Amino acid sequence: MKIGIIGAGAIGTAIARTLANTGIDAVIANRRGPASLAVLEAELGAHIRAATVEEAARADIVFLAVNWSKIPEAVRGLGPWEGRIVIDANNPIEAPTFRPFELDGRASSEVVAGMLPGAHVVKAFNHLQPALLASDPGAQGGRRVLFVAGDAAEAKAEVLRLIDRLGFFGIDLGSLAGGGRLSQFPGGPLPSLNLVKFG
Repeated sequence: MKIGIIGAGAIGTAIARTLANTGIDAVIANRRGPASLAVLEAELGAHIRAATVEEAARADIVFLAVNWSKIPEAVRGLGPWEGRIVIDANNPIEAPTFRPFELDGRASSEVVAGMLPGAHVVKAFNHLQPALLASDPGAQGGRRVLFVAGDAAEAKAEVLRLIDRLGFFGIDLGSLAGGGRLSQFPGGPLPSLNLVKFG
């Protein structure tokens, strides 16, 4: 299964590093083009390759990890998504103001899903700080927890399998509207919780 990452900031890079550490191949892209990622590509090694945004978007699983205000531009013209899985690793807040964006009562992943018609959007990889996300998921003799929410059962199951392969412990929170709201920052009670599953 091919994996693409759109966004090479702190979260996108942390995801790429986690995949590389586990020996999972992926491509990573930003709007500035593959040449701008040459140093990162060399650092991460053979499993992560810089690519165009269009190539990353054609993967079976696509991580979307860009600043909230840049999501519309980042995904413009990348469809049709045709049932591919998009992991929404974003939160509706960004520097320098750190003011929450207006969501009109919706969970942030519902807003993202509205920009990606035909995609199976799964909320995940958004609640931990980048340094924790990129570190060893085997913590204190257990496995660091990642939360998952989505409306397509098979898409969530696929993401949970990937989480398990990476060494994390995935917890299914339910739908985007319900579970997605629990794990989004700001507003949800779960962001930044560094939970570990033992046993």
